[in-house]
Amino acid sequence: MALTRLTQKEMTESEQRELKTLLDRARIAHGRPLSNSEANHVKKEYIDKLMEQRETEVKKARKAKKQQAYKPDESTTFSWSANTSTRGRR
Repeated sequence: MALTRLTQKEMTESEQRELKTLLDRARIAHGRPLSNSEANHVKKEYIDKLMEQRETEVKKARKAKKQQAYKPDESTTFSWSANTSTRGRR
């Protein structure tokens, strides 16, 4: 179950700031403005990392929910009389 591709609009503000920081660092490392290809490459790597983090969080949440799910007590046996009315059918 793969998540859909994350867009910049769907990112939180802190994630958007981190992306801008990464773009600025890449621009400074190259010593010139980035081309569209270079900027898109940085964005793609960051979005892939974010999607992977979110997917692991979803898996952890799913696993925790599964562990907390109600499980009937297997030590008790089914009691027919407990589930039927003592007055009988009317």
